[in-house]
Amino acid sequence: MAEAPIVDSHVHIFTQDMPLSPHAWTRPDYGFTAEDLLATLDAHGVHFAVIAGISLYGHYNDYMIAKLREHPRLRGTVNVPPTIGPFELAAMKEAGVVGVRLFLAASTSGRVPDITDADHALLLRRVRDLGLHVHLVAQDDVFALALETVQAAGVKLVIDHFAGADPALGTACPRLEAAVRAVDAGNAWIKISAGFRFTPLAPPRTADDYARAREVELELVGHLLERVGPERLLWGSDCPFVGHEGAVTYADAIAAFHAAVPDARTRRAISDAALRLYFA
Repeated sequence: MAEAPIVDSHVHIFTQDMPLSPHAWTRPDYGFTAEDLLATLDAHGVHFAVIAGISLYGHYNDYMIAKLREHPRLRGTVNVPPTIGPFELAAMKEAGVVGVRLFLAASTSGRVPDITDADHALLLRRVRDLGLHVHLVAQDDVFALALETVQAAGVKLVIDHFAGADPALGTACPRLEAAVRAVDAGNAWIKISAGFRFTPLAPPRTADDYARAREVELELVGHLLERVGPERLLWGSDCPFVGHEGAVTYADAIAAFHAAVPDARTRRAISDAALRLYFA
């Protein structure tokens, strides 16, 4: 079997009884616990993982933080209100939190928060002071502004899921180009994660849809390797594939990574980037 990634930089954990956000776009009828995650990692030879705060559960980070304290192999990013205090953030960092996930999209929070307001300016300063990063999801009309605002605050920036590129536009997508400019400006990384989501937003999805998504993933990874290099890319599976359960497996995610990055040294450079960012 080919060498597995060392770090999975984008996974989720949750239990069935966690309180859902009023804006949750789906309600999983199962749990995927930290122990389920670790068993999955072990089965595929992956050593470390970074748990991404999931929009479905709003600001409920309690379960994740408890599991970060139990398992040194895990790190996490949390969903927090911009008014969170410095001592609470510092306690989260001590538990294993490495970043704050900002959702600047009506689809996940019901409205688009203003990242340029005083509360967000204070949050960004506290994130910077603690050495955390911002893990960003933003809708089209605020995406470029969000990148500029975070970087102007001197905060490390991680841009999710191929910068949310439009698969119909591919490498010509303005979002992707804005993300590349952010990396060029320094202190920013792009996740090559969840390529399977280049399928139609709503089911049913066909095998051809997933094959086409793989083609888009190959194109975008090749483009990003050329434009920003492996040292600014982070691989993530998006396990347990919420909304695509049964159609995508962890083995599929690793196979897609190997297909997009066939050179073992380049894959190792991507893993090393994640190790430095999340576990140094």
